[in-house]
Amino acid sequence: MSNVIEQKKQVVSEIADKLRECQSTILVDYRGLDVAEVTELRSQLREAGVEFKVYKNTMTRRAVEEAELTDLNDVLVGPTAIAFSKDDVVAPAKVLNNFAKEHEALEIKGGVVEGSVATLEQIQELANLPNYEGMVSMLLSVLQAPVRNFAYATKAIAEQKEEQGA
Repeated sequence: MSNVIEQKKQVVSEIADKLRECQSTILVDYRGLDVAEVTELRSQLREAGVEFKVYKNTMTRRAVEEAELTDLNDVLVGPTAIAFSKDDVVAPAKVLNNFAKEHEALEIKGGVVEGSVATLEQIQELANLPNYEGMVSMLLSVLQAPVRNFAYATKAIAEQKEEQGA
């Protein structure tokens, strides 16, 4: 009997560690999805580098207490799956939000973003952000704009002086 309790404690500490360490964690209700849809969702999450697991709510509640994220207890009702992302804050929210648009049975319940409990509105905003590569691309275009404008201005001045000199 104590072996079972030890296994449960190990699972609880595993969940708590993931809640603390991951950049973002999203909790969803997957009731109504068939096996093919869940397999498709898992595949999309795996491609994005997101771990997707189903734990018992009692274990998750204990892990939430251990990680000091007690506000999540309200959403731990009914079947709950958890998407963990260690590297990308946006990836789980984006994949789950896009999947939920196509499959109404998937419901985003809540989550944790960088150690703080996030509301549904915050998760939606996060899902609408571009991914890391998109943000880097936007930053580079902003940084290039002044240099590009300077080059255009210099070229225009050079052309103007050529016209005046000719």
